[in-house]
Amino acid sequence: MDALDLARWQFGVTTVYHFLFVPLTIGLGVFVAGLQTAWHRTGKEHYLRLTKFFGKLFLINFAMGVVTGIVQEFQFGMNWSDYSIFVGDVFGAPLALEALLAFFLESTFLGLWIFGWDKLPKRIHLATIWAAVIGSNLSAYFILAANAWMKHPVGYEVVDGKARMTDLWAVLTNSAALAQVPHVVGAAFVVAGGFVLAVCGYHVLRERRADPDRTTPVRRGATDMWRTPMRAALVMTAIAGVVVAGSGDMSAKLLYEQQPMKLAAAEGLRHDTAGAPFSPVPGVEVPMLLSFLSTNDPNAVVQGTEDLQARFEKEFGPGDYRPNLPVVFWSFRVMITFGMATVALSVLGLWLTRKRRRDPRPPRELPAWLARACVLALPLPTIAMISGWLLSEIGRQPWTVQGELLTAASVSPGVSLTEVAVSLAVFTALYGALALAEAVLIVRHVKTGPEPAAPRPLTPPSRDDEDSAARLQPTLMY
Repeated sequence: MDALDLARWQFGVTTVYHFLFVPLTIGLGVFVAGLQTAWHRTGKEHYLRLTKFFGKLFLINFAMGVVTGIVQEFQFGMNWSDYSIFVGDVFGAPLALEALLAFFLESTFLGLWIFGWDKLPKRIHLATIWAAVIGSNLSAYFILAANAWMKHPVGYEVVDGKARMTDLWAVLTNSAALAQVPHVVGAAFVVAGGFVLAVCGYHVLRERRADPDRTTPVRRGATDMWRTPMRAALVMTAIAGVVVAGSGDMSAKLLYEQQPMKLAAAEGLRHDTAGAPFSPVPGVEVPMLLSFLSTNDPNAVVQGTEDLQARFEKEFGPGDYRPNLPVVFWSFRVMITFGMATVALSVLGLWLTRKRRRDPRPPRELPAWLARACVLALPLPTIAMISGWLLSEIGRQPWTVQGELLTAASVSPGVSLTEVAVSLAVFTALYGALALAEAVLIVRHVKTGPEPAAPRPLTPPSRDDEDSAARLQPTLMY
């Protein structure tokens, strides 16, 4: 093991940890904005209570994401200086837009939202959370555009051993980015939907344990309050699942053209094959499905890892141009399995809680077993998203910039094994402590629940009420 190996481990550990918070921030921010919009339009108090409840969860997660995200940029200069020197002119532009435009938009208006309760007009206060949400999604776009350039570099030329940007618009509208952005953002909404479902499922189960026969009006009202966010989360997760599937299909077709080695590794295909089969698990194959998914032609030739290795050696010189095949293969399957399980759960929940047509009775309640399944399924979308990131980044190896810069040539030449080992140990311990703090805060706030409903003010009796009381008084006296 050398400094390169530990530098890769450190970047992987810190990025995966940071990536735990980013998807939830993106999806939960939109969800909170939607709840506040519902309160603004209807004036119903339970929407306000839910906005503040999920808003606190959003802020806890946002704060942790900011803290862990700062470390990412420092690593480019400390551990990956040669990479920064090569890509700085291209990579720096979208990152600068992300920091100076998107992040400042997000953080400024989020501050106004936090401190603007009961100080700003309702409509202005609502606009602040939507501005913050727009900023978080813009931030995701610029970062993903920079990441997509590493996989499919466009709009640049190499001058004096450095990449120089020639077309910013080409970088921002890279075909890889246009497929990757809806895929990642859609997955973020699946993660947020799964989180909301778990929280709502927990409270539904707790209320039902407290009042199993639902005879107490207060308890029944508390349970009914969770139906609104649960149904909204079910809809959000199901729609986002469709977006993820569609953009994933687009990404697969781009991999066929831009990163054939990653596609072959994800499918475990070793040699060029016409009518290549798709293998859900080792030993099970669906004939010609991989060729069809990659090109819409069931008879198309899909390149294999061994044949690509031979071609790359001729083009780029001696070396191993294959990624870690088992990790890429199984990451792809974990991503699909856990992601589909989450979306399937949301579709099932929508069906079981659907409103009966032409029936005056209220919509069906969520069965207790399904509420319990929502709680248990909490980690599934996050695991699926982390697996997708591993597939994306490990599948690109041994390149940091596809076809231009190898990972081995990207590490800082002056960093020693001991220095990286110490920083890796410190970051791992620190992030472990932060993870514990995050978990404690989230669990504590979820268990506490929303603020209690405000007591209804006593209204003075009307003149009609006084007249009625006067007429009834002799009868009552008698």
